[in-house]
Amino acid sequence: MMCALGAAVCFGTATVLQAMAARAAGRGAGGDATLLLRALKQWRYLAGLALDGLGFLLQIAALRSIPIYAVGAALASSLAVTAVVAARLLRVRPTGSEWAAVAVVCAGLAMLGLASGAEGGRAGSRDLEYAMLATAAVLLLGPAAGRLPRWGRDLVLGLCAGFGFGVVEVAVRLIDSLAPGSLFTNPATYALLLGGGAAFLLLTTALERGSVTVATAGMVVGETVGPATIGVVWLGDRTRDGLTWLAVLGFVVAVAGALTLARFGEAPVAEG
Repeated sequence: MMCALGAAVCFGTATVLQAMAARAAGRGAGGDATLLLRALKQWRYLAGLALDGLGFLLQIAALRSIPIYAVGAALASSLAVTAVVAARLLRVRPTGSEWAAVAVVCAGLAMLGLASGAEGGRAGSRDLEYAMLATAAVLLLGPAAGRLPRWGRDLVLGLCAGFGFGVVEVAVRLIDSLAPGSLFTNPATYALLLGGGAAFLLLTTALERGSVTVATAGMVVGETVGPATIGVVWLGDRTRDGLTWLAVLGFVVAVAGALTLARFGEAPVAEG
């Protein structure tokens, strides 16, 4: 659980650092490629990338030791981290309800930490591996949702991005060996790569074209509910004896709090 929370801290802090660097780099002429090159020269952007890398390693470690439902809820809490860091570094003023949501997320994670059992011991089937690969392949078509009407486009793109991140979570659990012979013949390896790539593409498209709040809310739902269900039904994730109710309550509370903080899916502009 500490690895999952550490990943959330890394991702949430990286969002703010990269936003600060991108905005500073944007003060000049040039297109997107030039903007990226200018951002890469700033220590904040590089620090954000380093934190993203560390967060991914911590996420993998967490997924190999605790249930997917606990990791998913913890990663959703990165929005709470972004809210707190943005309040400090960007001088953004979260509302009273948003500060309350941060406390709610923390309470939900505390309940999950108390109730979560060990990682499920059931091995994933070959059918599940191919199902994850097929899902990732279909998600590559997700940007076509950008043609939908505005009211549905942002939500669909966000949900699809969440499904992509969910594929990554499940695929990590389905990779049993890092030996080259096993790794390169495992469909879950390619599901992880395609799912992660599709998720970033879809999320970027959603944030560029519409509402950050709606897209991020869809992403939170997509990356938590589906993977948690797969972990419980197909991979044997369980809770501590007699604490299933507490795990369910903690999961719902943490995700609900994260949804309230959805506008921090992209670090907001500094006030004043």
